[in-house]
Amino acid sequence: MNEENIKLKEEIIAYSKQIGIDKIGFASAGVFTGLKERLITQQELNYQSGFEEPDIEKRTTPELLVPKAKSIIAIALAYPSKMKDAPRSTREDRRGIFCRASWGIDYHDILREKLSLLEAFIKEKRPDALMKSMVDTGELSDRAVAERAGIGWSGKNCAIITPEFGSYVYLGEMITTLPFEPDTPLEDNCGSCNKCVEVCPTGALVQGGQLDSNKCIAFLTQTKGFLAEEYRTKLGNRLYGCDTCQTVCPENKGIDFHLHPEMEADPEIVKPKLKPLLTITNREFKENFGKISGSWRGKKPIQRNAIIALAHYKDITSIPDLLNLLKNDPRPVIRGTAAWAVGKIGDKEALESLQNYKATEKDPEVLKELEKGISMLME
Repeated sequence: MNEENIKLKEEIIAYSKQIGIDKIGFASAGVFTGLKERLITQQELNYQSGFEEPDIEKRTTPELLVPKAKSIIAIALAYPSKMKDAPRSTREDRRGIFCRASWGIDYHDILREKLSLLEAFIKEKRPDALMKSMVDTGELSDRAVAERAGIGWSGKNCAIITPEFGSYVYLGEMITTLPFEPDTPLEDNCGSCNKCVEVCPTGALVQGGQLDSNKCIAFLTQTKGFLAEEYRTKLGNRLYGCDTCQTVCPENKGIDFHLHPEMEADPEIVKPKLKPLLTITNREFKENFGKISGSWRGKKPIQRNAIIALAHYKDITSIPDLLNLLKNDPRPVIRGTAAWAVGKIGDKEALESLQNYKATEKDPEVLKELEKGISMLME
């Protein structure tokens, strides 16, 4: 490794601290062979969510993304684990919750900005360098890159765990044609601890380090169709994402960093009242929730999850709102989920309402949910 590149690496590290990057690491741009094997297994077992890049070669071969790639620079930014002034849920006003990765401004934007500053800094020093940056939605696995670059180890909860910030970090990376001395990967510190696997609400963590994405609540909250009934009771009051495998991790005990003002939670947005969500307009949704990462799938999944959360609370005060959806909402998923929720919460009067709606409902899936609601109330 020539002296010029050693010096540049030091300068990049110093600059990264100036612009608020909490951790930086350097890795080779060689093929991720171990990851490739794991991804093939995941595909064969149908454990993929469908949100990932489908081309395994692109996910594991940096040179396909940047010809003559030599290195990958990995970055991590720590986010808060505790909310200041969190509002309380009351019997009249039950609240839902967005996971910690959806607090503050969308982290994709925050990390992309840091990476583009880093790119500009490198370009100024080395105009010949080719670079490609990505955050979460890129082809590479952020976790595999961060692990190789010594940012943290890959925990049994399928998150990168750093010694300094636990797993409460956002990850991003930059592939470059510049050759840098790679950093040393960290030793896995999970040991015999298996807490995350044991408490995963849906058993999505099949074993340490292996996730069936289709069962993961974080994925399920983002789907747009009817949620399978076996998962509705596991959702609790979650509107987007799930933090269980992080909150039980001993490595996260006492970890709470507030290093970036733009990552601070707006309590009324990330712990919102549920009933107003049922009738929120597209415009209101965009104005209130548009800046957070949990809004990327639009309002429909959030509304469906809010209905399920009201059923979880058995919120009798929400029956008129749910019946209103059943009567007026044009979307079958919302009508059907509302019918099921009324069955979970309701009384004799609600039973009559469901029976009346059954007589006029045309959608076969909504009719199925009405049947479920009616049979629950008849029991």
